[in-house]
Amino acid sequence: MYRNFTKPIFDVFSSLLLLIIFLPFIFVTGLILFCANSREILFIQQRPGLNSKSFGIIKFKTMRDIYDEEGELIHDELRLTKMGSFLRQASLDELLQLINVLKGDMSLVGPRPLMMQYLSRYTPEQAKRHNVKPGITGWAQVNGRNSIDWEKKFKLDVEYVNKQSFKFDLKILFMTFLRVLQRKGVSPDRHIIMEEFKGSLK
Repeated sequence: MYRNFTKPIFDVFSSLLLLIIFLPFIFVTGLILFCANSREILFIQQRPGLNSKSFGIIKFKTMRDIYDEEGELIHDELRLTKMGSFLRQASLDELLQLINVLKGDMSLVGPRPLMMQYLSRYTPEQAKRHNVKPGITGWAQVNGRNSIDWEKKFKLDVEYVNKQSFKFDLKILFMTFLRVLQRKGVSPDRHIIMEEFKGSLK
């Protein structure tokens, strides 16, 4: 009942309210990025959603497109702008995903949508994270975010899938608010970018 009816309604009304509240900040941030990123404001990338179906996630563009001599993008940390670093540390680069919530691609709370190429690397147990819509925040995010390893992160994601409820979601949203204020669990070893997931340890 909650997952299929109550939660989608809660997501739509909450994300619409949050978009209205943060609209001035979104406008100012977009204007700054327009000037700093050669007029490039948005970053849209295909990510797996419910039942692994792909959708275009919307984020503020936090990295410049810089290529090496072979035409490949250089390491993410070298492309990250100062403004982008601030947005990531404050979790503000995720604000535009409220649009994804309104579209029905995402939920406010759920496992974070990762890269499409990771799908074939999950164990059957880890793949259960796609049994629900991905979220802007989630159980793994309020329990370490990028400071915990992939195995722990996926374990927390599956735990959320198994325990999903309105009370649990409210708890995660409240903990997210506190974590953002405290900037806890932003990244491992002071790095902003999480290392690529290459598959579970055997």
